[in-house]
Amino acid sequence: MRGDGVRVLVVGAGIAGLAAARTLRAWGADVEIVERSGAARVDGAGIYLPGNAVRALDDLGLGERVAARALEIRRQRVSDHRGRSLMDIAVADVWHGVGPCLAMHRADLHQVLLAGAKDVPIHWGRTVESIVDADDEVRVTLSDGTRRGFDLVLGADGVHSAVRGMIFGDGAGIRPTGHYARRFLARWSGSGPVWSVMVGRGSAFLTIPIGDGLVYVYCDGPLDAPRVPPRELLAGFAEPVGAVLDGAEEGMQSGPVEEVSLPRWSRGLTLLIGDAAHATSPNMAEGAAMAVEDALVLADCLAAAGTIADALRAFEERRRPRTEWVRAQTHRRDRSRSLPTPVRNLVLGRLGVKLFHASYKPLQGRP
Repeated sequence: MRGDGVRVLVVGAGIAGLAAARTLRAWGADVEIVERSGAARVDGAGIYLPGNAVRALDDLGLGERVAARALEIRRQRVSDHRGRSLMDIAVADVWHGVGPCLAMHRADLHQVLLAGAKDVPIHWGRTVESIVDADDEVRVTLSDGTRRGFDLVLGADGVHSAVRGMIFGDGAGIRPTGHYARRFLARWSGSGPVWSVMVGRGSAFLTIPIGDGLVYVYCDGPLDAPRVPPRELLAGFAEPVGAVLDGAEEGMQSGPVEEVSLPRWSRGLTLLIGDAAHATSPNMAEGAAMAVEDALVLADCLAAAGTIADALRAFEERRRPRTEWVRAQTHRRDRSRSLPTPVRNLVLGRLGVKLFHASYKPLQGRP
């Protein structure tokens, strides 16, 4: 099917939405984006991009621009809360032939994606108020009163997707993982190009350097963690936890970690992509990869199908096994955190490298 004259509305100007806008515009569709924020605004301090995410960005035609703003990560290390090493992996052994692993400020990635979709109009500060299926189009009402018809609507508006609520009901598919997370940047130059996590009993502390003496920090704990200051939550953790917390910059973001699981991702000619369809716990760091892969596969399915409805069915058949694999691995990793500390340390020490390789092996092939 040719994209000429196909009208597409993308709801959300995040990673999934901007990637989809770029691929569908290249397919030939008339694409526009609606974004609730009044201007380009990025939630999240930093982002880690495993090899398959970098390959997807390269397939999108943006790989070199992303790499120019990023720091390459060479190793991933896991230690217990006292700093005793449990696992140390050269990431090139996992992603050889796929792509490097990169870390960067999330705002920098967003700027690259915005530039990559510069030919697509973005309506800032607007929301979708209603979505109604007609015979051969989707009729959309926006918050400014505009009423338009589209051949395809993409809900790329994140974990708390308004589009998902409109087509499947409020709260559909979203559920807590049992953790509460804090994300922030810290000025700390004590790390080489290493992704490093310290795991305690029910809590974890992750640092990823992103360049210019900054590290992206992620720490989490149980759902009652909002009542506990970070230093108290991480009491008993060895250095560099204290030093990193001393260097924390303003703008800490926090909230419960949630996932999205749905029996289907579309209704009529409206499709959910990215976190709106299949958000997971962040412990596999696959959110960006799954979002960009969604965009690439959707364009491929549309080009190969006879109708948009056929393309949406083909898209879900191709994408669901891969996203479900990621979800299953995040569940396995979360369960391992509840093991007694000696058992968890023994498993990670003896089998961690093997399990790490196995968890990413299906993602080494193209989606």
